[in-house]
Amino acid sequence: MSKGYFVTATGTDVGKTFITALLVKKWRDSGIDAGYYKAALSGAELRDGKWVAGDADYVTRIANLPDSQEQLVSYVYKEAVSPHLAARKEGNPVELAKVKDDFDAARNRHEFIFAEGSGGIICPIRYDDQKVFLVDIMKMLDLPLVIVTTAALGSINACVLTVEYARSCGLDVRGLIVNRYGSSGNLEMEDDNIRMMQDLTGLEILAKVKNGDTDLGVKPF
Repeated sequence: MSKGYFVTATGTDVGKTFITALLVKKWRDSGIDAGYYKAALSGAELRDGKWVAGDADYVTRIANLPDSQEQLVSYVYKEAVSPHLAARKEGNPVELAKVKDDFDAARNRHEFIFAEGSGGIICPIRYDDQKVFLVDIMKMLDLPLVIVTTAALGSINACVLTVEYARSCGLDVRGLIVNRYGSSGNLEMEDDNIRMMQDLTGLEILAKVKNGDTDLGVKPF
């Protein structure tokens, strides 16, 4: 078993944070001190006068993490747009040195770490005099990838493209997690999509998760 995974997805709103929370919870419930880290979050929520990183807050509640928001997320932006645009409008662009330092601190606090990406694999994180994409952070943190996908119509294309782009960048893809399994109401299609994603990528389906599940349904891998 590696000492962590980088959790990414085939796109925005695939359920990456929901799956990441179940991953952290499963590891912790299994006696492994798992932690969480996210480099940049857009679309913070204003609660009682404070900007809250919703993704990190959700994972903290589901997995019962002891860390503070500042320890979990390096850059928090208010507007729900790509981090590069949010930083352009709000200031405080992502610095890779800070990301690396914060990630190392998170890894030192925990036995196992789950790093969550922003959007999909090619999400622009910074785009000014410096050009930083999510894949650059993935390379720097040097964790194997777990890719969250659905089995809905169109998932084969999105999944295979994500996997092949990751591989072309020299990244190690550990496997796929299917989220919202059964939500389409067409299990014949979803099961066939899953078989196709497996065949075309050669990757293992690590878990299949339904809406509302409170457990990952598999042992730590």
